[in-house]
Amino acid sequence: MADRRPLIAANWKMHKTPDEAFRDASSIVEMTQQAVKTVDILIAPSFVCLERTAKALSGSGVALGSQNMHWEAYGAYTGEVSASMILACGCTFVILGHSERRQYFGETDKGVNLKTLAAVEAGLVPVVCVGESLKEREKGETFNVLDRQVQEGLKNVPFKPDRLPVLAYEPIWAIGTGLTATPEQAQQAHEHIRAGLEQICGKTLANSVRILYGGSVKPANIGQLMQMPDIDGALVGGASLEPADFASLANFGQ
Repeated sequence: MADRRPLIAANWKMHKTPDEAFRDASSIVEMTQQAVKTVDILIAPSFVCLERTAKALSGSGVALGSQNMHWEAYGAYTGEVSASMILACGCTFVILGHSERRQYFGETDKGVNLKTLAAVEAGLVPVVCVGESLKEREKGETFNVLDRQVQEGLKNVPFKPDRLPVLAYEPIWAIGTGLTATPEQAQQAHEHIRAGLEQICGKTLANSVRILYGGSVKPANIGQLMQMPDIDGALVGGASLEPADFASLANFGQ
């Protein structure tokens, strides 16, 4: 893993009220006091839960992230939020281009790129999601899909050693299905993504970018996944909803 510090991220999606988010974030903080010394931990609740979650995480070392944002600073974009809004809530990370955003809300590589540029400009760390569908994998198009998403999603994005973007490989066929890429399949994809990053930012910076795996990550498989040389953490959906399960993932190295 070179010297890349692991990152375990919880994507709570459309779950939890503000009170529930505060309660569960507080529990995670309590159960990961040792892990935060060696692992970066991130919780991304819904927009309405950001402020309450921030209070629960205050002073803990656990970071707060948003599940999405708009690329414009302000304007007539009903239902959207800007980088400055989530920064004001205490966010340091933002998840962009999640497959559910692409699948259900029509997000494109170009849109992901605009959001990534805006996030970096605002001082946020973007977690840029990429991944292929089952049909694309069966057609042997996995690498082509990843190349397109990485190259177009990160076009003109500045790579600074002290604030590098994070990538998350999430094979769509393994999200919420109970299916998981084998550690070897995930490693193959991560290795390919890192090789593609070299063309964008050079080998040194590419070797410093963290690439997370997302897709039915559970306490039972986190250990094997984290043994792979190019897997630097996990973007966790369902298994992050129960504090004890997510804490188990964050404590994988303890």
